Amino acid sequence: MTKSKHEITRADIIPMADYEKIRKENKQKLIAIKKDRRIAVGPHATFYFENYETMWSQIHEMLYIERGGEAQITDELSAYNPLIPNGSELVATFMIEIDDPVRRDFMLRQLGHVEEKIYVSINGEKTYAVPEQEVERTTEDGKTSAIHFLHFPLSDTQKQGLKSEKSEIVIGVEHDKYGHMARFSAANQAALALDLSD
Repeated sequence: MTKSKHEITRADIIPMADYEKIRKENKQKLIAIKKDRRIAVGPHATFYFENYETMWSQIHEMLYIERGGEAQITDELSAYNPLIPNGSELVATFMIEIDDPVRRDFMLRQLGHVEEKIYVSINGEKTYAVPEQEVERTTEDGKTSAIHFLHFPLSDTQKQGLKSEKSEIVIGVEHDKYGHMARFSAANQAALALDLSD
């Protein structure tokens, strides 16, 4: 597999008539890409690590559904480009997934500021998530959002560690109401190493 690109430009956006022709095939391709970029941590939290391909598809889906034309393209590029890793970081959509709305609401009220308690550890060197700053994800009454967009800036040592098959890589949540961690599989590690520049 080739390294991921780090930015979607206007030139990368294809006409909707062309996208419609490849939409089904693209969704199948995306399932395979996303499989190795998904990590469950504990019973209710999942990390979906984003890259150029996932964001390219997201932008095209938004344009396909909303049909907002050129003005929408500009908005979507500015919204989703920040979620493409820049070559020295990992970027994830973090979701708290509970089907029952009452249980979900209860859990979200327990997990205020959870976005500040999430880390990746590569061979024992931790980096804490930096939430996207565009919106406050925990309300004044302490309820967190079910969805967070997180950046994990990596040191040069961590980048090398992510590329090494011998490394131990863990992602965890240290919140006092949700303390769970999970190891990266070899497939997770191989997929996410492609997000890094040399």
